[in-house]
Amino acid sequence: MPHDTSSGLGGRHVFVTGHTGFKGSWLVQLLHSQAVRITGYSLPPPTTPSLFAAANLVELVDTHIEADIRDGARLEAAIAAAHPDVVMHLAAQPLVRRSYRDPVETFSSNVVGTATLLDAVRRAGRPCVVLVITSDKCYEPHPQGLPHEEDDRLGGHDPYSASKAAAELVTASFRASYFPPGRLGDHGVQVASVRAGNVIGGGDWADDRIITDLVRHLAAGRPVPVRNPDSVRPWQHVLEPLAGYLALATAMLSSPAARWCTGWNFGPSAEDDVTVRELVEAFIAAWGDGSWVDVHDPRSPAETPALRLAIAKAQESLPWYPRWTAATAVSRAALWYRSFQSDQSTARRLCQDDIAAYSTLLRGTGRLPGTAP
Repeated sequence: MPHDTSSGLGGRHVFVTGHTGFKGSWLVQLLHSQAVRITGYSLPPPTTPSLFAAANLVELVDTHIEADIRDGARLEAAIAAAHPDVVMHLAAQPLVRRSYRDPVETFSSNVVGTATLLDAVRRAGRPCVVLVITSDKCYEPHPQGLPHEEDDRLGGHDPYSASKAAAELVTASFRASYFPPGRLGDHGVQVASVRAGNVIGGGDWADDRIITDLVRHLAAGRPVPVRNPDSVRPWQHVLEPLAGYLALATAMLSSPAARWCTGWNFGPSAEDDVTVRELVEAFIAAWGDGSWVDVHDPRSPAETPALRLAIAKAQESLPWYPRWTAATAVSRAALWYRSFQSDQSTARRLCQDDIAAYSTLLRGTGRLPGTAP
Protein backbone atom coordinates (compact mmCIF):
# COMPACT_ATOMS: atom_id res chain seq x y z
CA MET A 1 0.00 0.00 0.00
CA PRO A 2 1.26 3.51 -0.70
CA HIS A 3 2.67 5.27 2.32
CA ASP A 4 0.79 8.33 3.58
CA THR A 5 2.96 11.38 2.97
CA SER A 6 0.31 14.04 3.35
CA SER A 7 2.47 15.97 5.85
CA GLY A 8 4.73 17.11 3.00
CA LEU A 9 7.97 19.04 3.35
CA GLY A 10 6.55 22.45 4.28
CA GLY A 11 8.79 24.22 6.78
CA ARG A 12 11.63 21.73 6.30
CA HIS A 13 15.15 22.74 5.23
CA VAL A 14 16.39 21.12 2.02
CA PHE A 15 20.02 21.30 0.86
CA VAL A 16 20.20 20.98 -2.94
CA THR A 17 23.42 20.44 -4.85
CA GLY A 18 23.33 21.34 -8.54
CA HIS A 19 20.45 23.77 -8.04
CA THR A 20 21.55 26.01 -10.94
CA GLY A 21 21.15 23.25 -13.54
CA PHE A 22 18.04 22.45 -15.54
CA LYS A 23 16.60 19.83 -13.20
CA GLY A 24 17.79 21.70 -10.12
CA SER A 25 16.06 24.88 -11.31
CA TRP A 26 12.73 23.08 -11.57
CA LEU A 27 13.32 21.50 -8.14
CA VAL A 28 13.96 24.91 -6.56
CA GLN A 29 10.63 26.17 -7.89
CA LEU A 30 8.76 23.08 -6.79
CA LEU A 31 10.25 23.28 -3.29
CA HIS A 32 9.49 26.99 -3.05
CA SER A 33 5.86 26.31 -4.01
CA GLN A 34 5.67 24.03 -0.95
CA ALA A 35 7.14 26.60 1.47
CA VAL A 36 10.43 24.76 1.87
CA ARG A 37 13.58 26.54 3.05
CA ILE A 38 16.32 26.00 0.46
CA THR A 39 20.10 26.05 0.55
CA GLY A 40 21.56 25.69 -2.94
CA TYR A 41 25.16 24.62 -3.56
CA SER A 42 26.35 24.52 -7.16
CA LEU A 43 28.65 25.85 -9.82
CA PRO A 44 27.28 28.84 -11.78
CA PRO A 45 24.58 28.00 -14.36
CA PRO A 46 26.11 25.63 -16.93
CA THR A 47 24.54 27.14 -20.05
CA THR A 48 23.73 30.51 -21.61
CA PRO A 49 20.83 31.05 -21.52
CA SER A 50 19.93 29.12 -18.38
CA LEU A 51 16.63 28.57 -16.64
CA PHE A 52 18.14 29.56 -13.29
CA ALA A 53 19.12 32.99 -14.64
CA ALA A 54 16.14 33.52 -16.96
CA ALA A 55 13.66 32.89 -14.13
CA ASN A 56 15.81 34.77 -11.58
CA LEU A 57 15.63 31.78 -9.26
CA VAL A 58 18.28 33.08 -6.89
CA GLU A 59 15.36 35.02 -5.36
CA LEU A 60 13.75 31.75 -4.29
CA VAL A 61 16.82 30.29 -2.58
CA ASP A 62 17.36 31.17 1.08
CA THR A 63 21.11 30.53 0.82
CA HIS A 64 22.87 30.46 -2.56
CA ILE A 65 26.43 29.10 -2.67
CA GLU A 66 28.51 28.88 -5.84
CA ALA A 67 31.21 26.27 -5.31
CA ASP A 68 32.47 22.93 -6.62
CA ILE A 69 30.94 19.76 -5.20
CA ARG A 70 34.47 18.35 -4.87
CA ASP A 71 35.56 21.16 -2.52
CA GLY A 72 35.27 19.10 0.64
CA ALA A 73 36.01 21.85 3.16
CA ARG A 74 33.54 24.31 1.57
CA LEU A 75 30.83 21.67 1.25
CA GLU A 76 31.31 20.42 4.80
CA ALA A 77 31.00 23.96 6.16
CA ALA A 78 27.88 24.62 4.08
CA ILE A 79 26.10 21.49 5.29
CA ALA A 80 27.13 22.12 8.88
CA ALA A 81 25.70 25.65 8.68
CA ALA A 82 22.47 24.57 6.98
CA HIS A 83 21.43 21.78 9.40
CA PRO A 84 19.32 20.28 6.60
CA ASP A 85 16.45 17.88 7.07
CA VAL A 86 16.91 16.65 3.50
CA VAL A 87 19.94 16.63 1.20
CA MET A 88 19.22 16.22 -2.53
CA HIS A 89 22.35 15.62 -4.55
CA LEU A 90 21.92 16.59 -8.21
CA ALA A 91 25.34 18.13 -8.95
CA ALA A 92 26.93 16.19 -11.81
CA GLN A 93 28.31 16.20 -15.33
CA PRO A 94 25.05 15.07 -16.98
CA LEU A 95 25.85 14.57 -20.68
CA VAL A 96 26.72 11.29 -22.40
CA ARG A 97 28.50 12.75 -25.42
CA ARG A 98 30.49 15.19 -23.29
CA SER A 99 31.65 12.22 -21.21
CA TYR A 100 33.33 10.80 -24.31
CA ARG A 101 35.18 14.09 -24.81
CA ASP A 102 36.12 14.52 -21.13
CA PRO A 103 35.93 11.20 -19.28
CA VAL A 104 38.21 12.16 -16.38
CA GLU A 105 36.16 15.23 -15.52
CA THR A 106 32.98 13.15 -15.78
CA PHE A 107 34.25 10.50 -13.36
CA SER A 108 35.64 13.15 -11.04
CA SER A 109 32.40 15.16 -10.88
CA ASN A 110 30.04 12.22 -10.67
CA VAL A 111 31.99 9.79 -8.50
CA VAL A 112 34.35 11.90 -6.39
CA GLY A 113 31.62 14.54 -6.08
CA THR A 114 29.20 11.97 -4.68
CA ALA A 115 31.78 10.64 -2.23
CA THR A 116 32.59 14.19 -1.11
CA LEU A 117 28.92 14.95 -0.51
CA LEU A 118 28.34 11.79 1.52
CA ASP A 119 31.50 12.37 3.53
CA ALA A 120 30.30 15.89 4.37
CA VAL A 121 27.04 14.38 5.64
CA ARG A 122 29.05 11.89 7.68
CA ARG A 123 31.13 14.64 9.23
CA ALA A 124 28.03 16.73 10.03
CA GLY A 125 26.94 13.95 12.39
CA ARG A 126 23.22 14.77 12.49
CA PRO A 127 20.08 12.92 11.33
CA CYS A 128 18.82 13.73 7.84
CA VAL A 129 17.49 12.20 4.65
CA VAL A 130 19.88 11.97 1.69
CA LEU A 131 18.73 11.36 -1.88
CA VAL A 132 21.51 10.75 -4.40
CA ILE A 133 20.15 11.38 -7.89
CA THR A 134 21.86 9.17 -10.45
CA SER A 135 20.35 8.02 -13.77
CA ASP A 136 18.53 5.24 -15.62
CA LYS A 137 21.86 4.77 -17.40
CA CYS A 138 23.48 3.37 -14.25
CA TYR A 139 22.28 -0.11 -15.24
CA GLU A 140 24.09 -2.67 -17.38
CA PRO A 141 22.04 -2.54 -20.60
CA HIS A 142 19.58 -5.38 -21.24
CA PRO A 143 20.28 -6.93 -24.67
CA GLN A 144 16.51 -7.25 -25.17
CA GLY A 145 15.76 -3.75 -23.90
CA LEU A 146 13.73 -5.04 -20.93
CA PRO A 147 12.68 -2.60 -18.19
CA HIS A 148 15.33 -2.24 -15.49
CA GLU A 149 14.36 -3.14 -11.95
CA GLU A 150 16.13 -1.60 -8.96
CA ASP A 151 18.19 -4.71 -8.18
CA ASP A 152 19.45 -5.18 -11.75
CA ARG A 153 23.17 -5.27 -12.33
CA LEU A 154 24.90 -1.89 -12.47
CA GLY A 155 27.14 -1.04 -15.39
CA GLY A 156 27.68 1.23 -18.36
CA HIS A 157 29.61 1.14 -21.62
CA ASP A 158 30.17 4.88 -21.98
CA PRO A 159 31.98 7.05 -19.39
CA TYR A 160 28.81 8.84 -18.27
CA SER A 161 26.86 5.63 -17.65
CA ALA A 162 29.82 4.02 -15.91
CA SER A 163 30.25 7.11 -13.72
CA LYS A 164 26.61 6.88 -12.62
CA ALA A 165 26.98 3.17 -11.85
CA ALA A 166 30.11 4.01 -9.85
CA ALA A 167 28.19 6.75 -7.98
CA GLU A 168 25.65 4.10 -7.02
CA LEU A 169 28.44 1.89 -5.67
CA VAL A 170 29.88 4.80 -3.70
CA THR A 171 26.44 5.49 -2.25
CA ALA A 172 25.94 1.85 -1.28
CA SER A 173 29.41 1.77 0.31
CA PHE A 174 28.83 4.87 2.44
CA ARG A 175 25.41 3.58 3.45
CA ALA A 176 26.78 0.21 4.56
CA SER A 177 29.88 1.66 6.24
CA TYR A 178 28.57 4.77 7.98
CA PHE A 179 24.76 4.81 7.75
CA PRO A 180 23.64 1.15 8.06
CA PRO A 181 19.84 1.03 7.67
CA GLY A 182 19.58 -1.54 10.44
CA ARG A 183 21.00 0.97 12.93
CA LEU A 184 18.99 4.10 12.15
CA GLY A 185 18.48 4.68 15.85
CA ASP A 186 22.22 5.21 16.26
CA HIS A 187 22.90 7.68 13.42
CA GLY A 188 19.54 8.78 11.99
CA VAL A 189 20.83 9.19 8.42
CA GLN A 190 18.69 7.60 5.71
CA VAL A 191 20.39 7.29 2.32
CA ALA A 192 18.57 6.36 -0.90
CA SER A 193 19.50 6.61 -4.57
CA VAL A 194 16.96 7.58 -7.22
CA ARG A 195 17.11 6.85 -10.94
CA ALA A 196 14.98 8.77 -13.42
CA GLY A 197 14.47 8.60 -17.15
CA ASN A 198 15.16 11.22 -19.80
CA VAL A 199 13.54 14.38 -18.44
CA ILE A 200 12.15 17.08 -20.70
CA GLY A 201 10.52 20.44 -20.08
CA GLY A 202 11.05 24.13 -20.63
CA GLY A 203 14.40 25.75 -19.94
CA ASP A 204 16.92 23.09 -20.94
CA TRP A 205 19.65 24.51 -23.17
CA ALA A 206 22.33 21.84 -22.70
CA ASP A 207 24.19 20.64 -25.78
CA ASP A 208 23.47 17.25 -27.34
CA ARG A 209 19.94 16.97 -25.95
CA ILE A 210 17.09 16.34 -28.33
CA ILE A 211 14.73 19.05 -27.04
CA THR A 212 17.52 21.63 -27.15
CA ASP A 213 18.37 20.59 -30.72
CA LEU A 214 14.71 20.81 -31.69
CA VAL A 215 14.25 24.31 -30.30
CA ARG A 216 17.46 25.71 -31.76
CA HIS A 217 16.86 24.38 -35.25
CA LEU A 218 13.12 25.01 -35.41
CA ALA A 219 13.57 28.58 -34.17
CA ALA A 220 16.13 29.13 -36.93
CA GLY A 221 13.93 27.52 -39.59
CA ARG A 222 16.37 24.65 -40.19
CA PRO A 223 15.70 20.89 -40.34
CA VAL A 224 16.45 19.19 -37.01
CA PRO A 225 19.36 16.70 -37.17
CA VAL A 226 18.43 13.45 -35.41
CA ARG A 227 21.21 10.99 -34.58
CA ASN A 228 19.29 7.89 -33.45
CA PRO A 229 15.63 8.10 -34.53
CA ASP A 230 14.77 4.53 -33.54
CA SER A 231 16.20 4.65 -30.01
CA VAL A 232 13.76 4.26 -27.13
CA ARG A 233 14.11 6.31 -23.97
CA PRO A 234 11.95 6.69 -20.84
CA TRP A 235 10.85 10.24 -21.68
CA GLN A 236 9.02 12.11 -18.92
CA HIS A 237 8.33 15.68 -17.93
CA VAL A 238 10.88 16.92 -15.41
CA LEU A 239 8.15 17.37 -12.77
CA GLU A 240 7.41 13.63 -12.76
CA PRO A 241 10.61 12.35 -11.12
CA LEU A 242 10.92 15.45 -8.94
CA ALA A 243 7.48 14.71 -7.49
CA GLY A 244 8.67 11.16 -6.87
CA TYR A 245 11.81 12.35 -5.08
CA LEU A 246 9.76 14.59 -2.81
CA ALA A 247 7.26 11.81 -2.08
CA LEU A 248 10.14 9.53 -1.09
CA ALA A 249 11.83 12.18 1.05
CA THR A 250 8.54 12.89 2.82
CA ALA A 251 7.99 9.21 3.53
CA MET A 252 11.52 8.89 4.93
CA LEU A 253 11.02 11.89 7.22
CA SER A 254 7.56 10.93 8.44
CA SER A 255 8.30 7.25 9.05
CA PRO A 256 12.06 6.49 9.16
CA ALA A 257 12.75 2.88 8.18
CA ALA A 258 15.39 0.72 6.58
CA ARG A 259 13.07 -0.11 3.67
CA TRP A 260 13.44 3.38 2.22
CA CYS A 261 17.26 3.16 2.13
CA THR A 262 17.64 1.50 -1.27
CA GLY A 263 17.49 2.37 -4.96
CA TRP A 264 14.29 3.72 -6.56
CA ASN A 265 13.19 4.08 -10.18
CA PHE A 266 10.98 6.94 -11.37
CA GLY A 267 10.01 6.66 -15.01
CA PRO A 268 7.04 6.72 -17.38
CA SER A 269 4.30 4.11 -17.60
CA ALA A 270 5.25 0.88 -19.37
CA GLU A 271 2.77 1.55 -22.16
CA ASP A 272 4.28 4.99 -22.81
CA ASP A 273 7.32 3.84 -24.81
CA VAL A 274 8.36 6.53 -27.27
CA THR A 275 11.11 6.46 -29.88
CA VAL A 276 13.21 9.50 -30.67
CA ARG A 277 11.44 9.68 -34.05
CA GLU A 278 8.01 9.82 -32.37
CA LEU A 279 9.14 12.44 -29.88
CA VAL A 280 10.63 14.63 -32.62
CA GLU A 281 7.53 14.45 -34.78
CA ALA A 282 5.25 15.19 -31.81
CA PHE A 283 7.35 18.21 -30.83
CA ILE A 284 7.36 19.57 -34.39
CA ALA A 285 3.58 19.16 -34.55
CA ALA A 286 3.17 21.02 -31.24
CA TRP A 287 5.61 23.72 -32.40
CA GLY A 288 3.53 24.25 -35.52
CA ASP A 289 6.02 23.82 -38.35
CA GLY A 290 9.42 22.35 -39.19
CA SER A 291 11.10 19.16 -40.34
CA TRP A 292 13.85 16.75 -39.31
CA VAL A 293 16.60 14.77 -41.01
CA ASP A 294 18.24 11.47 -40.05
CA VAL A 295 21.98 12.08 -39.49
CA HIS A 296 22.81 8.72 -37.93
CA ASP A 297 26.54 8.00 -38.18
CA PRO A 298 27.70 4.47 -37.24
CA ARG A 299 31.11 5.94 -36.35
CA SER A 300 29.61 8.14 -33.63
CA PRO A 301 30.03 7.18 -29.96
CA ALA A 302 27.77 4.26 -29.10
CA GLU A 303 24.57 4.87 -27.17
CA THR A 304 22.22 2.24 -25.75
CA PRO A 305 19.40 1.65 -28.29
CA ALA A 306 16.64 1.07 -25.71
CA LEU A 307 16.28 2.10 -22.07
CA ARG A 308 13.23 1.34 -19.95
CA LEU A 309 12.55 1.55 -16.22
CA ALA A 310 10.34 -0.68 -14.08
CA ILE A 311 8.51 1.59 -11.63
CA ALA A 312 6.29 -0.85 -9.71
CA LYS A 313 8.28 -0.38 -6.49
CA ALA A 314 7.63 3.38 -6.34
CA GLN A 315 4.00 2.98 -7.43
CA GLU A 316 3.29 0.41 -4.73
CA SER A 317 5.19 2.10 -1.89
CA LEU A 318 4.55 5.81 -2.44
CA PRO A 319 1.68 8.09 -3.42
CA TRP A 320 3.33 8.52 -6.82
CA TYR A 321 2.66 7.43 -10.39
CA PRO A 322 3.20 9.07 -13.78
CA ARG A 323 0.57 11.79 -14.21
CA TRP A 324 1.57 13.10 -17.63
CA THR A 325 2.04 11.01 -20.76
CA ALA A 326 5.04 11.57 -23.01
CA ALA A 327 2.70 13.31 -25.47
CA THR A 328 1.61 15.76 -22.77
CA ALA A 329 5.21 16.35 -21.68
CA VAL A 330 6.27 17.08 -25.26
CA SER A 331 3.37 19.45 -25.96
CA ARG A 332 3.92 21.39 -22.73
CA ALA A 333 7.64 21.69 -23.46
CA ALA A 334 6.97 22.97 -26.97
CA LEU A 335 4.49 25.54 -25.62
CA TRP A 336 7.02 26.65 -22.99
CA TYR A 337 9.76 27.30 -25.54
CA ARG A 338 7.41 28.94 -28.04
CA SER A 339 6.15 31.30 -25.33
CA PHE A 340 9.66 32.01 -24.03
CA GLN A 341 10.82 32.83 -27.55
CA SER A 342 8.15 35.52 -27.73
CA ASP A 343 8.88 36.97 -24.28
CA GLN A 344 11.97 35.91 -22.35
CA SER A 345 10.74 37.60 -19.18
CA THR A 346 8.08 34.91 -18.77
CA ALA A 347 10.38 31.98 -17.81
CA ARG A 348 9.28 31.76 -14.18
CA ARG A 349 5.61 32.24 -14.97
CA LEU A 350 5.74 29.50 -17.60
CA CYS A 351 7.26 27.12 -15.05
CA GLN A 352 4.67 28.13 -12.47
CA ASP A 353 1.91 27.35 -14.97
CA ASP A 354 3.29 23.83 -15.42
CA ILE A 355 3.73 23.35 -11.68
CA ALA A 356 0.17 24.52 -11.02
CA ALA A 357 -1.26 22.15 -13.65
CA TYR A 358 0.78 19.24 -12.32
CA SER A 359 -0.03 20.05 -8.70
CA THR A 360 -3.73 19.87 -9.53
CA LEU A 361 -3.19 16.25 -10.53
CA LEU A 362 -1.13 15.57 -7.41
CA ARG A 363 -4.06 16.75 -5.28
CA GLY A 364 -6.28 14.27 -7.06
CA THR A 365 -8.64 16.85 -8.56
CA GLY A 366 -8.04 15.72 -12.09
CA ARG A 367 -6.27 13.19 -14.28
CA LEU A 368 -5.07 13.27 -17.84
CA PRO A 369 -6.23 10.54 -20.26
CA GLY A 370 -3.84 7.63 -20.58
CA THR A 371 -2.23 7.94 -17.14
CA ALA A 372 -2.45 5.47 -14.30
CA PRO A 373 -5.52 5.53 -12.04
